[in-house]
Amino acid sequence: MSYVGPDFDPPQPRRPRRRLTWIAAALVPGVLLGWLVYEGVGASANGNGSDTAAVGTPTVSSTSDDSTEDDKKPSPTPTASGSGSGSLKGKVVVIDPGHNPTNFQHTAEINRKVNIGTNWKECDTTGTSTNSGYAEAKFTLDVAHRLRTLLEKQGATVKLTQDGDRTYGPCVDERARIGNKAHADAVVSIHADGAGADQRGFHVILPGSVHKGAADTRKIVAPSAELGERIAGNFVRATGSAPSNYIGDGTGLVTRKDLGGLNLSTVPKVFIECGNMRDSKDAALLTSGAWRQKAAQGVSEGIVSFLRG
Repeated sequence: MSYVGPDFDPPQPRRPRRRLTWIAAALVPGVLLGWLVYEGVGASANGNGSDTAAVGTPTVSSTSDDSTEDDKKPSPTPTASGSGSGSLKGKVVVIDPGHNPTNFQHTAEINRKVNIGTNWKECDTTGTSTNSGYAEAKFTLDVAHRLRTLLEKQGATVKLTQDGDRTYGPCVDERARIGNKAHADAVVSIHADGAGADQRGFHVILPGSVHKGAADTRKIVAPSAELGERIAGNFVRATGSAPSNYIGDGTGLVTRKDLGGLNLSTVPKVFIECGNMRDSKDAALLTSGAWRQKAAQGVSEGIVSFLRG
């Protein structure tokens, strides 16, 4: 997602946070190894690896797709590490595919302001896209479907906030309510960033401590941080990608207090920006069905690790 609109304002400067020992141990080696794999995959997917991304207003196409038909088919993958069939029986996971493929046709509706506790923000945005038109909303739904399949194989009950079955939205406040009403054990909002060229890598967004108006995240800050850390570590291992080189100080973790989807949640919840759609090397990964399967696997393994304790 681009940092424009309801949940996408530029992150505010923050004080350096103490890195947890285990996440540093998991991520630092991953950074070294991950970038080697990451650079190689990106370069081979883009010829000489040159970057042609241009920074501008994100556009969304509901028909353009960089991936092939074979890429779109989820490939068989092993179950999460150390997890047997049914290990998540009784657990509820809500997957929140960011944006909606037809938001761009409903600008008046998605520009409507909703209360996120700390202030009022637009209902939703169109999301971003690759320079060739592969929409973030299409990416998020694909990863969400793959993730749902993996988690259901573990016995979890999985709910989606939207499945391309709505004319627009849902708004960010409703997305939070869906997880709350489901009494979800974990909620993950799937996104891809719309940052500048040469800005690469993933980051997981954690809720900050907010207690204002309808927002009170104090009880979910700690478990959400644990969920996010476990997803980040497993995402590195599953995808070979490295944490963002432009936000998060190399940890792949960012804390924010301006996101309605987090502020209004009463259950553990995080966002993951799987990569930057406006960088050509990241775009080559995000538009690959094989890589999206790895992304879903990494997120799934992080959720399983969190829920099993």
